Amino acid sequence: MKPVVGTTPRVVKSDQEWREQLGPEEYAVLRQAGTERPFTGEYTDTKTTGVYECRACGAELFRSDTKFESHCGWPSFYDPADSDAVLLREDRTMGMRRIEVLCASCHSHLGHVFEGEGYATPTDQRYCINSISLKLVEESGD
Repeated sequence: MKPVVGTTPRVVKSDQEWREQLGPEEYAVLRQAGTERPFTGEYTDTKTTGVYECRACGAELFRSDTKFESHCGWPSFYDPADSDAVLLREDRTMGMRRIEVLCASCHSHLGHVFEGEGYATPTDQRYCINSISLKLVEESGD
């Protein structure tokens, strides 16, 4: 995966360390910008209340109250948990122009963000995120 220009990740590991920490499918998506098959991810239809963290580094990325049903095959959110939680960069792979979403903390690939699709969300954005890039921490019932 190409390094992000102009910023240094807070979590830095060698390629070997990432391979040891992550399973093969996790590594392929998070560190090699792969994509899981649609409608197969753990969190596609989840309605559990909680916080979605980066599976690679544990940084908070999204909250369940911004998750919505887009029927696209991957979990969709209309806004990151914090404006500094993710990085965006142009992605010209697959013969198209898209905006890639990366974890700001470790620069792992999360998915892509799309705008202007007409979803009834406050931002008119759809952060289309691979389930395998996320870990849901359920809200405690205390």
